[in-house]
Amino acid sequence: MFSALGGVRRRTAETDPSEHRKWVEVFKACDEDNKGYLSREDFKVAVVMLFGYKPSKIEADSVMSSINEHTSGVSLGDFLNVVRRKKETQLYWSEIRHVFTAFDRHYRGYLTLEDFKKAFKQVAPKLSERIVLEVFR
Repeated sequence: MFSALGGVRRRTAETDPSEHRKWVEVFKACDEDNKGYLSREDFKVAVVMLFGYKPSKIEADSVMSSINEHTSGVSLGDFLNVVRRKKETQLYWSEIRHVFTAFDRHYRGYLTLEDFKKAFKQVAPKLSERIVLEVFR
């Protein structure tokens, strides 16, 4: 999970076939007129169905501007790519939150040097204190 440089590396998850089918079903459900693409509003509804929140205007604009400008909306392939990236990002931040919570023993919302040292003693007892200090900074 931690790279040699002390950062967290991003994992790319393989899409579960049942999850992929769900994404396709949501696309089809939101493409009410069977146009073969999702309009901006259709896309917003699909995000609500999959992620539980309405995307901001900025997020919708970003997706709409990143797709082929010769189409009227988000194709199934583009939609699947967008959803896959969102899911990977969601998993990445969830993993970071999980690691942070494990280090934050007193549930303060921040890490002290002592918290950090104790955590590293458990997961990497042979790591020198100098390296732990460098990573903390």
